[in-house]
Amino acid sequence: MNNLPTNSGHSRGRGRGTKQKDDANRGLGLQLGQSSNEARPDKPVPPADALKTSEIIPKSKDTEAQAIEGDPRGSVRGRRLITEVVHSRPQGLTTKAGISGTKINVQTNYFKLLKRPCWTIFQYRVDFEPEVDNTRYRRGYLYEHKNILGGYIFDGTILFCTTQFNFKELVTKNHAGENITIKIKHVGLVEAADNQQFQVLNLLLRKAMESLSLQLVSRNYYDAKAKIKLNNYRVELWPGYQTSIRQHESDILLCADVVHKVMRTDTLYDILSEAIRDTENFKDAFRRQVMGMICLTDYNNKTYRIDDVDFGLNPLCKFNTKDGDISYVEYYKKRYNITIRDHKQPLVVSRPTEKNIRGGTDQLIMLVPELARATGMTDAMRANFQFMKAMSEFTRLNPDRRIERLRAFNKRLQSSKESMDVLKSWNIELDTALVDIPARVLFPEKIVFGNQKRFVCDNRADWTMEFRNNSMYSHVDIKRWYVITPQRNLRETEEFVKLCIRAASGMKMTISEPRYDKIADDRNGTYSQSIDNAVAQDPQIIMLVLKAPNEEKYSCIKKRTCVDRPVPSQVVTLKTIAPRKEKSAGLMSIATKVVIQMNAKLMGAPWMIELPLRGLMTVGFDVCHSSKNKNKSYGALVATMDMKSSNRYFSSVNEHMKGQELSDQMSMNMTYALKAFREHHGILPERILFFRDGVGDGQLHQVVNTEVKFLKTKLDEIYKSAGKEDGCRMAFIVVTKRINTRYFTKNRNPVPGTVVDDVITLPERYDFFLVSQAVRQGTVSPTNYNVIHDNIGLSADKLQMLSYKMTHMYYNFSGTCRVPAVCQYAHKLAFLIAESINRAPSSGLENQLYFL
Repeated sequence: MNNLPTNSGHSRGRGRGTKQKDDANRGLGLQLGQSSNEARPDKPVPPADALKTSEIIPKSKDTEAQAIEGDPRGSVRGRRLITEVVHSRPQGLTTKAGISGTKINVQTNYFKLLKRPCWTIFQYRVDFEPEVDNTRYRRGYLYEHKNILGGYIFDGTILFCTTQFNFKELVTKNHAGENITIKIKHVGLVEAADNQQFQVLNLLLRKAMESLSLQLVSRNYYDAKAKIKLNNYRVELWPGYQTSIRQHESDILLCADVVHKVMRTDTLYDILSEAIRDTENFKDAFRRQVMGMICLTDYNNKTYRIDDVDFGLNPLCKFNTKDGDISYVEYYKKRYNITIRDHKQPLVVSRPTEKNIRGGTDQLIMLVPELARATGMTDAMRANFQFMKAMSEFTRLNPDRRIERLRAFNKRLQSSKESMDVLKSWNIELDTALVDIPARVLFPEKIVFGNQKRFVCDNRADWTMEFRNNSMYSHVDIKRWYVITPQRNLRETEEFVKLCIRAASGMKMTISEPRYDKIADDRNGTYSQSIDNAVAQDPQIIMLVLKAPNEEKYSCIKKRTCVDRPVPSQVVTLKTIAPRKEKSAGLMSIATKVVIQMNAKLMGAPWMIELPLRGLMTVGFDVCHSSKNKNKSYGALVATMDMKSSNRYFSSVNEHMKGQELSDQMSMNMTYALKAFREHHGILPERILFFRDGVGDGQLHQVVNTEVKFLKTKLDEIYKSAGKEDGCRMAFIVVTKRINTRYFTKNRNPVPGTVVDDVITLPERYDFFLVSQAVRQGTVSPTNYNVIHDNIGLSADKLQMLSYKMTHMYYNFSGTCRVPAVCQYAHKLAFLIAESINRAPSSGLENQLYFL
C-alpha cells in the first residue's frame, strides 16, 4: 500500500522556529477538530512501516544496504549492487599528468586498504515456504542461522557471502510455531575483479561504522552523542562522516570526510502550534511553512518530503491491516510504545516519489506531526547572520581540525572490536595514516588592466585593491542611464550614485549624471511602469533601488527588463548602498564593484588574462532546477567570442521538463553560438573548450554516450560545411564541485593553482583536481575536472593551465572562482531564469552579460 521514500535535503519551509513553544499547547486539539474539505485519500492509509514487504520497492543504496552478517535491519537489493563504470578516458592517452608548476606533496582525506580483497562472493537466491511477505521477517528468520552462514549480506531475496554452502535448505519456526523452510539456490559469482566488489566493500564499511554507535540519518552516519546544541535557535548539529571506497589509480582507497547534519528540535506539531497562535488562517500558514520540508521520524529513523497537509484526517482515523482496522494512536502505541497526545491534530502527507511509482507504489504516506521532526534550515535561518555565524564555528573546520577528526575516526574504527570483527571476517585491513600524494602548484596568472598594466595574482587570489591604481582593461562610458528609486530614499540613492561616478573616474571611466525617476511607492506595478517610461528614452542601463531584498519585486523587475523591455539593469538595495554609519566604511568598495558590474553588463572588460591561444571559444553549460515547479529545469549555455581579441559573450537558455534529454538543446544553442562567433570574426573558432557543469555520477553515462556524441556530430557537420574537413577540434570537460576529496599542505589549505592528477584520480577517467580559489575560513574544496572527449590537440598540462586561467574571468568578483568563469556565468543565468523569470529572455540581450 504505502511506501517510504528516503529522500534527503534541506527544508524549504519558512517555519518561524524562533519562538518559545508552549509544552502543553492547550486548546490545539479543539481547534483542529473541525471538518475539512481538503482533498484526501478515499480512506485512511497506514504508516509506511506498516506495509507488506512485497509492496516495498528498493530504497537508495546508502540507506538500505546494511544487512551484513545477518543483521535483520536494513537491506540491499541485489540489482542495486550492479553499477556501470563509465570509461571516459580517451583511448591511446599516454599520460594525464601535467608537468608545469612547482612540485609539492599534499596530504589527502584518504586511507589506503592494505589488503586487496581476494575473495569470491557467492550469490544465492533465497525463497521461503510457505511464502513470507515481510522482508523484516525474512531477514529475521535467516538471522537465526547466522552461525552457519557466517558473514553475509541479505536484502530479503538475494544473499551475498564468501562461503559456498553445501546445504540447500534451512528450517525455522514462525511465531505460531509452524515450520518455515528456507530454500537457498546458488545463482552466480562476484569475482574480485568485478566492480560489484566495491559496492560490497562500502556496505561492509557501513556495517563497521554502525558498530561505533553512530546513527544513520538519510545517507550518512552521525554521532548523536556528540551533538552540539544551539539552544538559542532550537537546533542541534550532529557531526558525522561521509565515506566511499573505490578503485583509484593503483590502490583501493577509502575517502572519508567530516559532515554535519542540522537537526531542529522543534516538531511539525510545534510549527503548527505557532501557526495557530500567530495567524488567523493557520491552515494555510502551516501548509506554507512545511510544504517541501524534509522531516525525520525518530521512531524509524527515516526522512520524508512533505507535500501536503490533510486537516480532514487525525490520529484517531483507522486504516486496514491483515489483523483488522487499527487507528494511528493504537498502532504507534502497540508498535513503538509511543503515546500520541493530541488526537485531533491533522496528518501530514508525503507523496510517493517517481521511483516509488515505477515500482508500483502510488499511495500517499501519512505522518503524525507530533512524531515528525523538522530537519535542515529554513530561509529565515539562512538569512539570520548570527545563527549562520554560530553554526559556522562548528561546521567550518580548518584543515588541522579536519585532519585531527579524520584520524580520530580511523582510530575509533580500529579500536572497536565489533568493527574490526566485521572487517577481518572479510579479510579487510585499513591503513591508519592519511595518504600523501604528489601535486603541483601552477604558475600564478597575470591580470591585465588598462594600458596593458599587469598584476601577478598572489595566494590571496584577489585583485580588488588593484583597481585603486589601475583602470579597467576596457570600459564603456555611461552617458544615458536611469535610476529608479522610491521618493523617500532619493537622498541615499543620490549619495551612492555620486560615489559610483567618483569610483568610475578613478578607473578612467566616465559616468554622467543619471536621470532619476522618483516613484511614489514600491509596488510591483509602479516599478514596471517606471521601467517602461525609462526604456522609451533608450538608456544604456537602468539602476533600480529596492528598500529591502524582495524576491517578488526582483522577479517582477527582471521579467520586465529581460523579457518585455530588454535593457541591462542593475538592482541594488538600500541595505547595501546606504548602510548604518558604523558599517559605511566600505561603501566606496561597494560602489567600485557596482561600477565594474555595470561595465561588464555593457560589454566592457574590467580585466583580462594572458591567453596564448587565438581563436579559442570557451563554453560553459549548467542546469538549474526551478524551486517553484519541480518538474521544470533550465539549461543555460554561455560562450566567449574569443577573449584574445574581444570581450563579447553569447548566452542562451532553454526550459526542459524533468528527465528530458538535453542533447538537442545543447547542440542547437552551440549552433547559435558558432553563428554569433562567425558574424563577429568572419570565421569559426579554431578550438572549442567546453565545460559542462551540473552532472552527477548517475548522469555521466548520458553525457558521455548521448550529449557529447550528438554535439560532436552536429559541430563536425558545421565545420565540414565550412571547408574544414577535419571537423571540430573540441575538448569536453565535466566539472564537478560536489565532491568529498580534500587535500592539505602542511596542515593548511593548498594555495590557489594546486593541481592533483595522480593517485586519487580514477583509472577509467582523464581527470584532475584543481584548487583555484582561496578561502578565509574552513577547508578549501577542490573541483574535479573530467575530460570525456578530447581532440583539441592540447596536452593534459595545457588543459589544466587553461582551466585555471578561466577561473580568473568571472566579472562579478575580482578574484578567482571555484569553476571556470563560463560555468559560473551559465549557473548565474540558469538560476535567474529558474527562480525569477521562468521564461526565455529576449534575444536582444544574448551578447551581453545582463544576468550578472
